[in-house]
Amino acid sequence: MSDEPQPQQPGEGRTPGEPQAADAPQRPTEGTETEPDTDTDGDTDGATQTGTRTGWRRLVPTWRMVLGTSLVGALLILGGFVLGYTLVQIPSANALAVQQANVYLYADGTVLARDGEVNRENVGLDRISEDARYAVLAAEDRDFYTESAVDPSAMVRAAWNTATGKGKQSGSTITQQYVKNYYLRQEQTLTRKVKEFFIAIKLDREQTKDEILEGYLNTSYFGRNAYGIQAAAHAYYGIDAEDLDAGRAAYLAALVNAPSQYDVVAHPENRKAAEDRWNYVLDGMVEEGWLSPSERTGMTFPPPKASTQSTGLSGQRGYIVNIVKDHLIKNDLVDEESLDAGGYRITTTLHKDKQDAFVDAVNDKLMDRLDKENREVDTYVRAGGASIDPKTGKVVAMYNGIDYVQQYTPNATRRDYQVGSAFKPFVFAAAVHHGSRTQDGRPITPNTVYDGTDQRPVQGWSGSRYAPENEDNVDYGDITVREATDKSVNAVYAQMAVDVGSDKVKQTAVDLGLPSTTPELHPTPSIALGVATASVLDMARAYATLANHGEHGTYTMIEKITRNGKAVVDLPARKTRQAVSRQAADTTTHVLRGVVQNGTATAALAAGRPAAGKTGTAEEDKAAWFAGYTPELATVVAVMGQDPETAAQKPLYGAMGLSRINGGGAPAEIWGQYTREALEGEPVRNFDLRIQPGADRTQPPADPTGTSPATGNPTGDTDGAPDEETRERTPGTAPGQTQGQSDGRARGRTDGGTADDAGTTDGAAAGGDTPGDDTPDGGTDGDDDNGDGGVGGLTGALTGGRGRD
Repeated sequence: MSDEPQPQQPGEGRTPGEPQAADAPQRPTEGTETEPDTDTDGDTDGATQTGTRTGWRRLVPTWRMVLGTSLVGALLILGGFVLGYTLVQIPSANALAVQQANVYLYADGTVLARDGEVNRENVGLDRISEDARYAVLAAEDRDFYTESAVDPSAMVRAAWNTATGKGKQSGSTITQQYVKNYYLRQEQTLTRKVKEFFIAIKLDREQTKDEILEGYLNTSYFGRNAYGIQAAAHAYYGIDAEDLDAGRAAYLAALVNAPSQYDVVAHPENRKAAEDRWNYVLDGMVEEGWLSPSERTGMTFPPPKASTQSTGLSGQRGYIVNIVKDHLIKNDLVDEESLDAGGYRITTTLHKDKQDAFVDAVNDKLMDRLDKENREVDTYVRAGGASIDPKTGKVVAMYNGIDYVQQYTPNATRRDYQVGSAFKPFVFAAAVHHGSRTQDGRPITPNTVYDGTDQRPVQGWSGSRYAPENEDNVDYGDITVREATDKSVNAVYAQMAVDVGSDKVKQTAVDLGLPSTTPELHPTPSIALGVATASVLDMARAYATLANHGEHGTYTMIEKITRNGKAVVDLPARKTRQAVSRQAADTTTHVLRGVVQNGTATAALAAGRPAAGKTGTAEEDKAAWFAGYTPELATVVAVMGQDPETAAQKPLYGAMGLSRINGGGAPAEIWGQYTREALEGEPVRNFDLRIQPGADRTQPPADPTGTSPATGNPTGDTDGAPDEETRERTPGTAPGQTQGQSDGRARGRTDGGTADDAGTTDGAAAGGDTPGDDTPDGGTDGDDDNGDGGVGGLTGALTGGRGRD
C-alpha cells in the first residue's frame, strides 16, 4: 500500500449524519426518496427542495416561462401590427387596374368595337344586375357584408389545404382580392400578402362595402381577355352586365375561380367541373336567400357563345375607331391623352344594319367578282363609301376597306384620288345659284344648249388655252346641259365653269361641304372635270346638302360621350345655313335624276326609289365614282386602284375582267344594292323640288344675230324669262299634263301646301305651282316651307343603254 494519499471518493471521510458543509453539493442517498419542493404559495413544481428539476420535468416550461413568452409574443404581434398598419399605406392603383378600353357603340347602343390593350369597361354597381352581384358573393365571399375585411381563419385553412395537397386555395375575402387586383401585383410572395392584409383593413375603414364590391367586379379577370364583369358579359354572352340573369351570372362568377379552366368552349373536357362550380354558386345563392328555390329548380346550364361579336379592330371596326378618334380630337371634343387613358363610352351615329348592308353590297358587287390569283389588276382594287342622313347630317354608314388589319388606309376619308365628273353638279348648282349666263348672254338652265365638240377650247378664259377631251373623244355638237350631264360631256362643263367663274365654282363646292383645303381644288376651268381629290366622306357631305334643298348643316359621327356612366362631353349644337338657294339645289337634283333614269348611272335604279346622282372617273381610270341620293339618304361610293406593295395609284383597266371600271359600273351597282337594303321597310318618298324658272323648257342655241330665240329679246335681256320657280313634272309627261297639277294651282301661292308624296311611285305629282322667288339668283325667299308638288317616282319603263362618264 502506497504512502501517497489516495483520492477520496465522494462521501468518504464523513460520518453518517454529520452535517455537510454549506457549500458542498448534496446527493440523494441511494434508496431514499426526495420530497418535492413546496413553494410558499403552495405550488409544487416537481423540483427538489433546492429547486433543481430532473428527468422529463426539465423539458416542461414553467408558468413563469409561459407567461413571459406569451406576454413578449403578444407585445411583438401587437407591435408588429401597429408598425405594419402605420407603415403600409394605401398606394395608388396599379397601371393595369386603371387601364380601360374605350367602347365604341352603334347608334342603337350595341357594341361596335373596343380599343386599348386591356378589355375593360368600368360600370357602376347600379349597372350590374342584382343576380350578378349575388352570384359573385355566393362564389367568393358570402359573408362579405357582415364580416371584416380579412378572415385569418380562412387564410390559415387555405394555407393548410394548399400545403397538404388538397388544391391551391385562396383564403382571401373579396376585399383582399380587390386590393390585390387594384393596388398590388399578382405575385405570390409573403410581402405581397402582408401588404394585402393591412391595405384591406384600412380600405374597409375608408370605403363602403358597395364601393369595394363595385371595384372588385370591375377589376376581376374572367378569361377571354375580359377584365371586369361588363367586358365578361359581352365576351361570353354578348350582353351588358345589367342584363345578366341568375344562370349566366352564376357562370361568370364561377369563372373567377379558374377563368381558363372553366371556359367550356375552350375546354369542353372541363364542362362537368364548370357545371359543378355553377351549381355551387346557385345553391349558395339559395342558401343566402338571394335566389328562391322555385327559381333554382329547373335551371339549366347556359353555355356561353362560341364566338360573340368581336370587339377587336378587324374588319371595318379598326377604320371606324380611328376615324372617330380623329373626329373627336380635331373637333376638340376629347384630347388625345384622355382618349389614350381610356374609359370612354362613345356612341356613334352609325347604324349597324346600314353598316352591314354596305359591306354586303361591296362584297356582292365588287370583291366577290375579283380573281386576284389570275388577274394582277384585281389585287389593286380598293373601295370606299360613306352614307349620310341629309336631314340630320349624321353619318350612318361607312366602308373603308376589306379589313383594317390587312389594309390600314381608310378609303372613306383619304384625299388622294380625283373625284372626276362627280364634281360637275357643283358647277351647275353654282350657275343656278348665281344666275349665271353663257358667253353670249343666255341664262344657264338644264336646257341651255352648249357646244359639246371634243377638245373645244373654252371661251372667255384669260389663262392659257384649255381644250379638254371628252371621254373616248366623242363629238356631241350642240347639246343641252341636261344631256351633257347625262353623258358627262367635259367640253360643256369646262365652258360652264368659265361662264360661272371658276372662283365661284370653288366657293360653291366649299359651301356645299368640301373642305377649303381639298387638294387640287383650284379656280381654273379644269375644276369642272373633278381634278380635286376630295374624300368619299367629303363628297357625301356635299351631296347631302343638295339632297337637303341646299341647306348645309354640321355633319357628325357622334351621338353621345360618357365616362363611368356620366356624360362628360357637351356636344355642340348642330348649325345650319343655306349653302346655295333651294332653286339651285333642287334644279341640280332635277338634272341628276336624269343621270339615273337614262344616263350613265342606270344601275342605281336597283335601289327601287326615286334617286339622283352622278358618275365620275379619274384620269387613267385610277378611280371610279358614283355619288347619289334619295330624299332619305346621300351616299357616295368609289372604287380605287392602288398597288398593295408600293401604295402607288394604279389604273383599273381589266379589273373584274372588264375593259374598264367606270362610275356607272361597280360603284353605281354597290350604291343601288346598299340603298335598297339600307332603306328596306321605310316608305318610298318622292323628291319635293322647286326648280329654276324655265328648267322644264327646251332652249334652242343662240341666234348668230345676237337674239335669243328662247326669249325673243336681245341677248342679255331677262324680261322674257319666267319669273317664278316651277315644279318638276314627272318624266314622260308633257307640260300641263302632270296629274294633280290643277288642284295644286287651286291651293294658290299663299300657303305653299305640303307634298303628299308618301309612297307614290306611279309618277303622279301631288301639286302644281308654288310660291315664287323674285330674287335674281333664285334665292331662298319663300322657299323654306315644304312645297306641294312632289314629283312621282320611277315613271314607266326607262330605256336607253348605260353610258360612260
